[in-house]
Amino acid sequence: MFKTQIATYKNLSDADKKKFIADTLLDNALYILVLILIICVVIYNPRFISGSSIINILTLSSTRLVMALGIAGTVILAGTDLSAGRMLGLTACISASLLQAPDYAAKMYKSLTWLPQDPASSIIGQLICVIIIVMIVGGIIGFFNGFMSARFMLHPFIVTLGTQLIIYGLSLIYATWGSNAGAPIGGIDQRYTDFVIGNVFGDSDFYLPWLLVYAIIISAVIWFIWNKTVFGKNMFAVGCNAEAAKVSGVSVFWTTTLVFMLAGAMYGLAGFLESARVGSNTAATGNGYELDAIAACVIGGVSFTGGVGKVKGVIIGVILLQIINAALIFLNVPGSITYIVRGAIILVACAIDMRKYLIQK
Repeated sequence: MFKTQIATYKNLSDADKKKFIADTLLDNALYILVLILIICVVIYNPRFISGSSIINILTLSSTRLVMALGIAGTVILAGTDLSAGRMLGLTACISASLLQAPDYAAKMYKSLTWLPQDPASSIIGQLICVIIIVMIVGGIIGFFNGFMSARFMLHPFIVTLGTQLIIYGLSLIYATWGSNAGAPIGGIDQRYTDFVIGNVFGDSDFYLPWLLVYAIIISAVIWFIWNKTVFGKNMFAVGCNAEAAKVSGVSVFWTTTLVFMLAGAMYGLAGFLESARVGSNTAATGNGYELDAIAACVIGGVSFTGGVGKVKGVIIGVILLQIINAALIFLNVPGSITYIVRGAIILVACAIDMRKYLIQK
């Protein structure tokens, strides 16, 4: 990429070289600002680039990455998904309620005794079962989103805005089931926690958590689906031009529906992982997560105009956003200012994306 840009630069006239440099700086303005921010934070607090700090940033990015990869598919279709955060919250509550420790006094389902009493026993089978359950729940809701968008030609923004509220209501209802009475769903089994956020190896200075390993595996699977399957090719074709894709024999209805189903399953998986990371889940778990995920997609080059996006771009976008959040914490920036910065990032990223689109036209 850089070699191509250098070769292009050398063949330009002096006037065009200045314009080329200005355009390049503008297109990469967000990355440049993040780099400047990192330098400032390192000067202020060198611990920001310590091994444990870097691993912590990557670990915190893992769950958001799983969600962002789901949302990225809907953005590639020139849509979006505002229900992602609430879907994560619902599936996180379901995961926590099904995997509470057997001896936890405030168990949501006191009659549920499917986990072994012995703390040394394996619960891999139960964990896989819960993963399947939450992915099915997410997939069903995703199917509804995709069906409504494709069948009735409704913009995904409107559809998912409605389902966002519906899912939040379902989460509030679910939190009152059993003996829970709306209290935070905690007391999750330590074996579940270890399965998600336990360390593969390492110590406090440098370690590799399982959550990061799962994120890498999931990213590889999504990369394969996007780039090596007919479904992935159809997704990009519909995102580029739905009418042209339809003429070419692509089922726009089923492609759109399946993209939202895959996204929903990803949110369910993210909910399973986030539930163990958070430890105590409520109906508010996941609130606003979809905004960070959408911002990460745009930062990573997934275009709202449709048909453009790469897995590596989404990964970069999620990590950059988490670096910014961590940097603001290291600089002791108030939480209220953090929201302003995140909002500004979304606006800048979208403006840069639209500028690239207009230049291409």
